[in-house]
Amino acid sequence: MQLNTLFSRTKVVPNVTHSAFPSLEETYHHFINQHKLEYDDAQYTIIQHLQCLYDSLSSTQAYQTKSVFYKLTHSAPKHGKGLYIFGDVGRGKSMLMELFHNNCPLLNKRRVHFSVFMLEMHAYIHECQQQQHADALDNLAKKISQETALLCFDEFHITDIANAMLLSQLFKHLFSLGVMLVITSNRHPNELYQGGLLREQFLFFIGILENSVDVIELQARQDYRLTKQGQQLNRYYFPLGTAAEDFIDQHLTQLVPANALHKRHIEVLGHIFTLNTVYDDVMVISFAELCATAMGPADYLYLAQQFSIFIIKDIPRLTRDHRNEAKRLVTLIDVLYEFKKQLICTAEVPATELYLDGDGSFEFRRTVSRLIAMQSMNFHHQS
Repeated sequence: MQLNTLFSRTKVVPNVTHSAFPSLEETYHHFINQHKLEYDDAQYTIIQHLQCLYDSLSSTQAYQTKSVFYKLTHSAPKHGKGLYIFGDVGRGKSMLMELFHNNCPLLNKRRVHFSVFMLEMHAYIHECQQQQHADALDNLAKKISQETALLCFDEFHITDIANAMLLSQLFKHLFSLGVMLVITSNRHPNELYQGGLLREQFLFFIGILENSVDVIELQARQDYRLTKQGQQLNRYYFPLGTAAEDFIDQHLTQLVPANALHKRHIEVLGHIFTLNTVYDDVMVISFAELCATAMGPADYLYLAQQFSIFIIKDIPRLTRDHRNEAKRLVTLIDVLYEFKKQLICTAEVPATELYLDGDGSFEFRRTVSRLIAMQSMNFHHQS
């Protein structure tokens, strides 16, 4: 698999002055006036924090364009902290980050879902090991800093102490090189990796993070994905049974010519697996095949690059004994949501009842919210 997004930067705007851009507050109110957003006091508070960072980054960019004489006679703007925005699911964290990222005048910037970034990081480390290069994380930090002045992480979470240790070193290098981070998460940094093994070693990472970002909470009261989408779950059917099978058949009739479904063999990072039911950019697969086997982020990312429509059958109610399956489903939905893929699925129970009690059930609330949001008929057309 070619990770063609590997640490690529987003180059959006030419080198123009800060005055050419509307403020974030103006953009936020414009979307409200266009009925694309509903005003929320808590969101507006976050907008103000982001505006301060926006102004700081704009001043830094303006200074960098000045003459050598100007720089000799004027001090560089103070390099401030990044932001760590946390709050419950569906409150608008990702929307606010996207607004900030899209309007920020920096040339070298990137917004990336955290799961995708972790996949890229491990692929880079693996490549360095294959080529027997030492100091992979130091080299990676230098590579990122050369291409990216602003790095926006969406849906930050930690479930593995090994990843925490790697990120501790990477973030330490990034901060020393002046890379600015903006992060969204469902948890306060002190609540990350709760109950995990060797959590005392994780405190080192929390210290590095909190020294370099301001931590602020988005305290919006409602999940806007739920209120906007309502309960018109036209792509999520429950319970399982003959009617659920008919639901899948009806969608296939609209999407695929008769008798056109076929097998396809694909290779991801050296291992081959078979998809039994595909046509063009439509994939039909069972939950067991996707989430009860040894598949991971690399597999899901590759599939998202190959298919636009995912039909997933027979999602069961998950219990404590299905923690691994639940974790894979979280990763899968994160990838499909990030890449705006159309999802059609059948399940034993409503999305809100899929995984209520077990390791990772708190994080699964984000997955529920996203499953419901993805039922919108125009979801895959959103930007």
